[in-house]
Amino acid sequence: MSNETAGRSAGASDAQGHPGGGGSESTPLQGRANFLQNWDWSSVTQINRGLCARGGAQPGVGRETHEAVAKKWEEKRRGELSLAETLEFLKWCHRSAPFLFYNGNTFAEIGRALANALFHDLPFTRKKEVASAAAHFITGVLDYPSMVQIIESCARTSKLAAGDRVRTLRGTLRGVIVRILDDGRVVWRADGGASELIALPESLLKEE
Repeated sequence: MSNETAGRSAGASDAQGHPGGGGSESTPLQGRANFLQNWDWSSVTQINRGLCARGGAQPGVGRETHEAVAKKWEEKRRGELSLAETLEFLKWCHRSAPFLFYNGNTFAEIGRALANALFHDLPFTRKKEVASAAAHFITGVLDYPSMVQIIESCARTSKLAAGDRVRTLRGTLRGVIVRILDDGRVVWRADGGASELIALPESLLKEE
């Protein structure tokens, strides 16, 4: 993940215009809790110092933004937020640049840890994709709709059957299921390909 240090006014926020999931059906991003309660600002600072030490950078704070972001952090971590709002706040913190270096990595690390804890019961490959999506959204690599689509798709469990249209977790391949093996593995054929592929069911997402 790149060391992004783009500065921004501490009062600016990207949290507007992105509700915690659409429609009446509850989604993983809509659940509300004190997601940040275990990270006080001193622990955030410690994460940044560790990243600076590993990267050979001098730790330090942004004079114009550090105090404001630290204050906002302590306010936010004491209140309930949806998971979507929490990830958006972490992105705002990154873009506000309270530290001299590794702002993106600092808040992405918190987002990744949060995702791993909340989705601990998912298969490893899906949990890894959820954590990656959260981290990449926080650093600005992934846009909001794409992040939502990845997290909600990975959290959704679907029973697969022959003839179902599926895609890989990252959507790089799409195809159709040929058959299900006795051990539960899936035999499928990618679009435009002649070879049959074998995969674990948790590594594929059913296309609606």
